[in-house]
Amino acid sequence: MARFLVLFGTGEGQTRTVAERIEATLTARGHDVETVDVDERPAFDVETFDAVLIGSSIHVGKHHAGIDEFVGTNREALNARPTAFFQVSLSSAVDDPERRAEAARYVDDLLEESDWRPDRIGLFGGALRYSKYGFLKRLLLKRIARDATGDVDTSRDYEYTDWTEVEAFAEDFAAFVEGRLGTDDPPAHETGRTE
Repeated sequence: MARFLVLFGTGEGQTRTVAERIEATLTARGHDVETVDVDERPAFDVETFDAVLIGSSIHVGKHHAGIDEFVGTNREALNARPTAFFQVSLSSAVDDPERRAEAARYVDDLLEESDWRPDRIGLFGGALRYSKYGFLKRLLLKRIARDATGDVDTSRDYEYTDWTEVEAFAEDFAAFVEGRLGTDDPPAHETGRTE
């Protein structure tokens, strides 16, 4: 069993939901997982964890400020252990190669600025939470959505996250960590999974 930190920064909550699904997947494999919102200003030592997953939403081309700060402050500790990064954005929700390349550039910029080298990277579609936006943000996102997804009915919310992809990302990173730390994947009967 490994000790995982899942740290996330979110705007309207979709990154939290992704982090919770990752936590559930890791827990099902028998690992000890602590999931923390970066806005809660966590007071812990990264070095007490065997592996770290960090997730951030993208809003107007920027990662969550708390995630940028955390990665910059903890770069050495992060580079000394298995790590993964996941990003949640509207750009990753569409099949447009230009928008997907844009999502990848956001990650590249973060990693270049921080000199962090995560072992795994996941890019997931986010959500449009029109019900949580103020008037101006709703108008801005409606305009962005018109070109990206076409989902401009502001009377409802839209979710684009591929949960199978999220679980596969968590499973892949868990297997990597287990291999690196020399721990075994628990038998299926211990995790409730079926073969």
